[in-house]
Amino acid sequence: MRIKTNINDNWAFIKEESITSSFPQDWEKVTLPHTWNAVDGMDGGNDYFRGKCTYTRIIRKDELPVSDMHFLEVNGANSSSSVYLNKEVIKVHHGGYSTFRAPLSLQDGDNILSIVVDNSPNDRVYPEMADFTFYGGLYRDVNIISVPSSHFDLEYYGAPGIKATPHTEGSLDVEVYVKGEYDSIKYTLSDMEGKTIATSDSKEKAVTLSVPSPHLWQGKKDPYLYTLSASLIIDGEEIDTVSTEIGFRSYKIDSERGFILNGEEYPLRGVARHQDRWGKGNALSKEDHEEDIALIREMGATTIRLAHYQHDQYFYSLCDKYGLVVWAEIPYISNHMKDGRDNTISQMKELIVQNYNHPSIVVWGLSNEITMNGADDPDLLDNHKVLNDLCHSMDPTRPTTMAVLTMCQMDKAIVHISDVVSYNHYFGWYGGEVEDNGPWFDSFHKKYPNRPIGCSEYGTEALNWHTSTPTQGDYTEEYQAYYHEEMIKTFASRPYIWATHCWNMFDFGADARGEGGENGQNHKGLVTIDRKYKKDAFYAYKAWLSDEPFVHLCGKRYIDRVESPTLVKVYSNLPEVSLYLNGELFETKKAEDHFFYFNVPNSGETIIEAKAGEYRDESRIKKVDKFNEEYRLKEKGAILNWFDITEREGYCSLNTKISTIMKSTRGKLTIMLFLMKKLKTMKKSGDSSNPASSVAKNKDMMKLVGSFTILRISTMAGTAGLTFTKEELLALNKKLNKVKIKQ
Repeated sequence: MRIKTNINDNWAFIKEESITSSFPQDWEKVTLPHTWNAVDGMDGGNDYFRGKCTYTRIIRKDELPVSDMHFLEVNGANSSSSVYLNKEVIKVHHGGYSTFRAPLSLQDGDNILSIVVDNSPNDRVYPEMADFTFYGGLYRDVNIISVPSSHFDLEYYGAPGIKATPHTEGSLDVEVYVKGEYDSIKYTLSDMEGKTIATSDSKEKAVTLSVPSPHLWQGKKDPYLYTLSASLIIDGEEIDTVSTEIGFRSYKIDSERGFILNGEEYPLRGVARHQDRWGKGNALSKEDHEEDIALIREMGATTIRLAHYQHDQYFYSLCDKYGLVVWAEIPYISNHMKDGRDNTISQMKELIVQNYNHPSIVVWGLSNEITMNGADDPDLLDNHKVLNDLCHSMDPTRPTTMAVLTMCQMDKAIVHISDVVSYNHYFGWYGGEVEDNGPWFDSFHKKYPNRPIGCSEYGTEALNWHTSTPTQGDYTEEYQAYYHEEMIKTFASRPYIWATHCWNMFDFGADARGEGGENGQNHKGLVTIDRKYKKDAFYAYKAWLSDEPFVHLCGKRYIDRVESPTLVKVYSNLPEVSLYLNGELFETKKAEDHFFYFNVPNSGETIIEAKAGEYRDESRIKKVDKFNEEYRLKEKGAILNWFDITEREGYCSLNTKISTIMKSTRGKLTIMLFLMKKLKTMKKSGDSSNPASSVAKNKDMMKLVGSFTILRISTMAGTAGLTFTKEELLALNKKLNKVKIKQ
């Protein structure tokens, strides 16, 4: 019988490529999961180590189960891997997020297993460029699987060896992949209580089981799972068995009614998730995955976009178990590479065959924001058509989708290749205003009424900064909460939007980032990267989506306040909230949108208590005469901070919104001349293809960035390859100080 032996322990590690014939005693000793970027991958500077590293371990045949064959199973090695056994290469794999296996021809005595893992930049393996850290390492479990010579195939794209296609009408199509001879295959379907529902004993590798009136997988409310197993029989004995959990469900995506599960409208409202966390990078434990799913369930989400790559099998299984509907995708992201087509195909094949049986997965994602350098490249378009056709041929049961960048116009050909589509929109954070989101979706829906449209990313960054006058770009928890209140209302009134995925559930590592006052992370999460603090916006979603009664007082970290009265917000999914100040009832309010606003007098110190039925929450505020500068953003390592800038009353500065500056002819000329000079400098240095140049030439994009201040643009521009010096910015500020603000 098949036996899986975990070999996560007793590895030696070195930050170089080194294939040895003996176990290296002087290397670092590590236990898997492991990444070499757990610290430098999220501390900022875009200088985390990217290169080849080697893991080495001794394997002894006599310490493994007695069996005809042994296979190495690697569940995640980022990004490319070369496996050596006794200095001979036995497997090369390109793709950092999927399972791969290799047969092991073990000798008696010590066998030296070495795995060289490489996360270096390249032009062939995705992801090559994206707004997250590409952690290197053996960051998931590594096992040895021992099997007889006749066994379910272990080398077919890392698949489980069994493929199940349930039909709610009452049948189950099963296909298995087998190596070697056998007498028959025994198929068994059991329910959650362990009762056998259907069986078949056949020589065929593909059979159909009858399952009268199957219990349906109904998402969160009833995620019912069956267990399907297949056993190879020789001389009446079961010699190898594989099993998988499956769910019977039907669904469709409708351009008017949104997502429909088993004939009923089932709004997909949820989050996207990256797989890393503080101090661990992407080397997570099962307990880490369980904590993540528990937080997402607490929020009340019905769907998760597992971005931007294949996630751990254990997490997909948790989604099956708890009824979370999943968008699964490959890391074909940001920058199309002409030499990367084969890798998109191989990663898509692995994604589909390894995850086909998961009932939680409903769409295959082709790409994410792939049009950063333009949407009309024929090779880019053809690559997407090939992937789309591949998905349909490998899995006719699921539609395809893609996440499209805001600046990609809705009539571009690439937008209409996949079966359904979603857009990544950040109106209200990366330009535009939050109220622009709804009209944009209405415009798309009106122009393409038969094409399902969703929102695959939206969000704002928030750290421990606070204000009573939240504005776009201030990185305060208050602005993030306001923004998500507005987005919740936008989506609640538009049932035609087939799915919405907030970006992101958790803050995550993005070592190239240098904004918000804490470099090296993207802080759009509803929960901090260490999972220890739920931002106020988390509770806004819980109020909208969760059936678990609760009440939450916002602003617990914003205590010192100047103004009186001051706004106090409460989120609850209960119909009525009462607010008490120092033990005395202040006001009782009702709110159908779950957001309760109170203007509270502010003097001395006030203990605030919110009550909704039997549920309560408490916070406090304190009157101060001067704004507490501890609450105001100060960029770490910034060229300039807001307080370094000379301002002249009634005139512009680097702290003025671009749209305000552009209202006057002099302001417009000042900005355009500055950009032209900068782009000319970039062209001389060979950077003429820089994305910043495309933005400057795009009228729609220039309109979109109108809500940015020049200072904010300067802090963000580095991710687009555009850098400014302190001298350049101060010289521009001096010119702007001569531009009158036009009302």
